[in-house]
Amino acid sequence: MAKDILSNMKPAPGSRKKRKRIGRGQGSGHGGTSTRGHKGAGSRSGTRHRAWFEGGQMPLVRRIPKRGFHSPFRVEYQVVNIQTLQKLATDGKVTGGVVTPELLAKLGVVKGSAIPVKVLGTGEITAKLEIAAHAFSKSAVRKIETAGGKAQTISSTPKTNG
Repeated sequence: MAKDILSNMKPAPGSRKKRKRIGRGQGSGHGGTSTRGHKGAGSRSGTRHRAWFEGGQMPLVRRIPKRGFHSPFRVEYQVVNIQTLQKLATDGKVTGGVVTPELLAKLGVVKGSAIPVKVLGTGEITAKLEIAAHAFSKSAVRKIETAGGKAQTISSTPKTNG
């Protein structure tokens, strides 16, 4: 058998497909209406349908019932429990006893410092930490202050959900 050399090589069978040549006569199988069908917007040049267009049928988004209310002023918080902060303190990842959203973002606890952070009171804390966040739950503040720490609220203009 001949060795594979560049002049003998061919693509694998079925890997190369001929391009569909539209509008090149009836013999091509794609002549006449050129695969566009008869009449209607789709047969005309320059027409485009948006992804949700349903051919004039009442669109799904208008057929389904609307329920409830979505406040444009709702603030999405990234939540951190005090048990997580305690674990960071025991692992020695918190230096100087100060916890900020920037530090939490750097350690990978929250996604980023652009989204506001809220500290919740799940778990127990014994470390004396000075925690700065955008919001605190009442139980979190109570537990932090009982441990001898301080909860400092940062005021910022958080992005709303609207």
